[in-house]
Amino acid sequence: METRVAVVSIILENSESVQEVNKLISDCSDYVVGRMGIPYKKRGISVISVVMDAPQDLVSTFSGKLGKLDGVSAKTTYSKYVFDN
Repeated sequence: METRVAVVSIILENSESVQEVNKLISDCSDYVVGRMGIPYKKRGISVISVVMDAPQDLVSTFSGKLGKLDGVSAKTTYSKYVFDN
């Protein structure tokens, strides 16, 4: 299975979507290398970065599901390198 390292950047503007975001991240936990969440209280938002080592279609699906949630924006950056596991 070929995988790529990716960073999914998430901006959460609706606190009611927190549980759904966490569930999606948990569902991909086998592929998550690390996660960093920063509450930005001054603006009432949270910024989350999720580093994954996963097949590109899985990362794309994950990011797409996040982007469909109310008040959630997600963008993905991929490594240029493809790894064979």
